[in-house]
Amino acid sequence: MNRVLTICETNETYSGRRKFPGRGRVRVDGSFEHRLAQNFDGLSARLRDAAEYVARNPVDIATRSLRTVAQDSGLAPATFSRMARAIGYDSFEDLREAMRTKIGRRVDSFAERAASLQKDHATGKTGFFDAHVGACMANLERMAADIDRDLLEAAVDRLHAARHVRLSGALGSTGVVEYMAYIADFCADNWSVIGRMGASLGSGLTGLDARDALIVVTKPPFSTRSIATAELAAERGAYVIVITDTHACPALRHASAGFVVPTDSPHFYSSYAATMVLVETMVGMLVGRAGPAARERIAQVEESNRRLSEVWAG
Repeated sequence: MNRVLTICETNETYSGRRKFPGRGRVRVDGSFEHRLAQNFDGLSARLRDAAEYVARNPVDIATRSLRTVAQDSGLAPATFSRMARAIGYDSFEDLREAMRTKIGRRVDSFAERAASLQKDHATGKTGFFDAHVGACMANLERMAADIDRDLLEAAVDRLHAARHVRLSGALGSTGVVEYMAYIADFCADNWSVIGRMGASLGSGLTGLDARDALIVVTKPPFSTRSIATAELAAERGAYVIVITDTHACPALRHASAGFVVPTDSPHFYSSYAATMVLVETMVGMLVGRAGPAARERIAQVEESNRRLSEVWAG
């Protein structure tokens, strides 16, 4: 949700007052986004500022000197160097090289495109429809360029091998996990949404261990139950996948795999378009791994739906 929209704090939203055990700094392989998500909780406020500046300005980091970046950001050059080492790079230059590689994969500048859309919308040059659709397209381009594909493949491998896959989403993310479970249920019989229709979260998490997986989708304002669910599942050894839109998400500290998906929009509420594409992609990749068994189950589900008259026969 954009910061201009505020809501009263209730027990449903995470306020940051609850204390969770931090992971500390973890040296990991992978993209800048993955490294930052894994180490964010262990960074000081200044190092977080530097990391967030890098995340917002990858082109500047890749093409401009450290001194210029420091001047523009208002942070000391040494702060960027310490941040780079804190998240697992040998030096800031190594981080810059990673950014250059990432920028090289981009066909178009989504940042310039989004800035232009916002300017046109503010001056009345374009309507809300064009502004919102353009922002969603830019989010998709950014996700495609930034996502850690090796991590995505590994996450889907774990989902495919899992004994049980549980899904948790609350507030605005409820519909996303319901939809993901719905399409996954066509090809697998071990997926379920926990805490739905009054059921307790505890019953859905009971018995989880290293053979199982949990998918949590949560965006600001974070649901308290989503953060607590990720924490408890991680404590029990389950493979936890967190999908969010900010590295500051408290659930990421409990994640085995974290995906930070862009949600920028001129709308008063965050856009879930890129998130929906990601969950559809994950289920599609799962079907590819499942082989003939998935095709058979999908056919059986369709046949049962027809016999039960759940779908219009024409």
